Amino acid sequence: MRRVDFIVGARDFKTLIAEQFMQDAVFSHQPGDDGESLAQTLTEGGFGSVPIVDQSHHLLGIVSEFDLLHAVKEEKHLASIKAEDLMTPNPITVSPETPAMDIMQKLEAKHLIRMPVVNKVGRLVGIVSRRDILLGYLNATRITKVF
Repeated sequence: MRRVDFIVGARDFKTLIAEQFMQDAVFSHQPGDDGESLAQTLTEGGFGSVPIVDQSHHLLGIVSEFDLLHAVKEEKHLASIKAEDLMTPNPITVSPETPAMDIMQKLEAKHLIRMPVVNKVGRLVGIVSRRDILLGYLNATRITKVF
């Protein structure tokens, strides 16, 4: 579910936080999953990256389209390479309480499209994307008519 869909008008955008923007239904994979299944998730879901988590859903890393393309370019078979070998460990994250302006700064500074949202113990609780932020801005600043 995209929580940003529930932001409705007349709010100061700068007061919004990651928890209000994020998608909380997140597709993730385990370290032992193969590259082919990661590519399937990315292409079918229209995502640019997928989080890699342990059994307790703690974030371990992230695999992007670029990681998979790099493996293909090196003539590796995606069915035989594991997520743990492809992933970027310790990816840039935000907490559910991270303000909108800080999220935008991180996205821009690192040229990211989306970032994992993790709680205080490092458990994946959502994903926030540039598109979610833009939609949040539109929804928050839209003037609603009262009849």
